[in-house]
Amino acid sequence: MDNKKQETAGSKGFIREDGLMPLFEHLGEFRKRLIYVIIVLTIGLILGLTVAQPVYDFLMTQPPADDTLSLHTFSLWDGIGMYMKIAFVIALVITLPFTTFQLWSFVKPALRKHEQRSTLKYVPFALIMFLIGLSFAYFVVFPLAYDFTRAIAAKLDLTETYGIIQYFSFMFSILIPISLLFELPLLIMFLTAIRIVNPIRLRKMRRLAYFIMAAIGVMITPPDFISDVLVIIPLIILYEASVFFSGIIYKKQQVADEKWDEEQDEE
Repeated sequence: MDNKKQETAGSKGFIREDGLMPLFEHLGEFRKRLIYVIIVLTIGLILGLTVAQPVYDFLMTQPPADDTLSLHTFSLWDGIGMYMKIAFVIALVITLPFTTFQLWSFVKPALRKHEQRSTLKYVPFALIMFLIGLSFAYFVVFPLAYDFTRAIAAKLDLTETYGIIQYFSFMFSILIPISLLFELPLLIMFLTAIRIVNPIRLRKMRRLAYFIMAAIGVMITPPDFISDVLVIIPLIILYEASVFFSGIIYKKQQVADEKWDEEQDEE
């Protein structure tokens, strides 16, 4: 009985035996988790710098960089900047699952035992979804954007002279936002599991969500209809998948709550 009371109270907020955790302890706990993430991000940057050269060599042998593209440097810092951009993406991949785990650890005291176990399962999928988004962005969206911009330059009879920083900035400005957007289903499922959102609210927000998805799709793709559609449709599918999985979690929560209420009535 006492354990159930503690679990119920835990679902309403972070608690201790003597009551609610003070605000400063919340901030202290958040600060500790943030420091852990910064440390891992720094380690990831160091590791990223050590493998930046082979990653660069690989990228330059893949389409569209393997054609007639010739990159130039316009300052002494361009080579270092290229290394740092690649290292940051590698560090982001390394840090993402650890960051997700730290987020779970931060909210863990507010969850019931079964909610703690269920939400912990999302941690490894954060990396999987990010890599899927990264692959989609690199092999589908980026070539479309690249070909479109070069076609416009050719139509205007412009001499193409690209800097290495400009090329990788253009690439990562497409890759990183799309990769992070692929985390949407996991984020929605996690927020549903900790009872911040529910499928009813998500369905009411569908029109607004579609508008936001369309706006994001237009902003990160070249201004042609095909590229926009190729990005907007997957984003909408991701949102609908988020609503679907949120509904599954929400139903399980309702069943668990009803079962707990019945046990309380019997006691």
